Amino acid sequence: MKKHHHLVCLFMLVSLYVLPPALQADQAVSLSRGEMIYVPAYSHIYGGNSEKPFLLTVTLSIRNIDPRYRINVTVADYYDSQGKLLKKYIDKPVVLKPLESLRYVIPERDVSGGSGANFVVEWTADDSVNPPLVESIMIGTQLQQGVSFTSRGRVVVAPR
Repeated sequence: MKKHHHLVCLFMLVSLYVLPPALQADQAVSLSRGEMIYVPAYSHIYGGNSEKPFLLTVTLSIRNIDPRYRINVTVADYYDSQGKLLKKYIDKPVVLKPLESLRYVIPERDVSGGSGANFVVEWTADDSVNPPLVESIMIGTQLQQGVSFTSRGRVVVAPR
């Protein structure tokens, strides 16, 4: 019984220190005081053999995942496939309390963004915090067919 106990302890220690690099990276927490985030969005996509667009409603979701600190969302801009600014959603900073979320919706009938649309989101914080989760969610239904998917934002550069 004692020998078995030692093997279990040894296994637990080894599993704590000899994790694959991917697991170690996923568990690392990187705090920040602000970022600029590029978020892919698709106001339509193409499917099958045709070039007929399948229209989608786009939701930009900004989630403050920090359980203790607030963040300030300072920019939420929507761009078309050619990089032209279509809409600025924020005039003044929006404060997101811990675990609070914010969303902006592009209706299905608004095709101005195109298949290469995107958002740029900027945020700041007074403290080093867990960076927010920023995603776009696309959903559409046509002729008894439904499509839905998400696209996660990617940090581009810290705000000036």
